[in-house]
Amino acid sequence: MDFLLFGIIAYLLGSIPTAVWVGKIRFNVDIREHGSKNAGATNTFRVLGKKAGIFVLSVDVIKGIMAVIIPFIVYEYDWTNDHLIHLKIICGILVVMGHIFPVFAGFNGGKGVATSLGVILGIHPQAAIICVILFLIVFIIFNYVSLGAIIASIAFPFLVVFLFKNENIPLTAFSIVLSTAVVLLHYQNIKRIIAGNENKMNLFKK
Repeated sequence: MDFLLFGIIAYLLGSIPTAVWVGKIRFNVDIREHGSKNAGATNTFRVLGKKAGIFVLSVDVIKGIMAVIIPFIVYEYDWTNDHLIHLKIICGILVVMGHIFPVFAGFNGGKGVATSLGVILGIHPQAAIICVILFLIVFIIFNYVSLGAIIASIAFPFLVVFLFKNENIPLTAFSIVLSTAVVLLHYQNIKRIIAGNENKMNLFKK
C-alpha cells in the first residue's frame, strides 16, 4: 500500500511542469515551442534567461529530492533499511516519469535530467555529488550541457557498484536503468555532438 501511495505522490510531484508554467505565467511563452522545444532547465536557460533557468533547475531538482525523501520522513526508517531503499527507488522512477510525461502538461515534459539528479541526491548523495562534479567539469571544458549529463549518468552506476560497494541488487538495477534512460533520451543530442552542431552554452558568459 505504501508503494502505491508514495508512488502516486512521486508521480504528481514529477508532473509539476516547472518550465512550462514559468514560461506561460512569467513570459507568456510555451517553452515547448521554442529553442530545442524541450520543457527542461537547459532550454529555459537558452530561451528565457538565467534567472528563469536557475529557478526551473532548482525546482526540478527539489522535485526529485522530495519524492524520495518523503517516505524516509514519514516512516523514520534507518537510511540503509532495504524497504526504504526500495520505496525510494519506486518513487525515483515515478517522479522522473512524471517529469517526462506530466499529467499537468499534456504528458509532454522534459528529459528528466535535473529531476534525476534530485533522485540520486536523495538515494545516494555521495555518488550524486561526484556526478555533479563530473558534469561541471565536462560542461566547463566542452560547453555542452548534454555531454555533461550523459557522462555523469554513465558514471552513476559505476560509482554505486564499484566505488561505494553497493550490495543492494534493486539499487544497482535502478542505477543502470536510470543511466540508460538518460543516455537514450539524449540520443538526438549525441548525434548532434558527433556531427558538430550541438548547441553550446557558456556557464560564465553573461
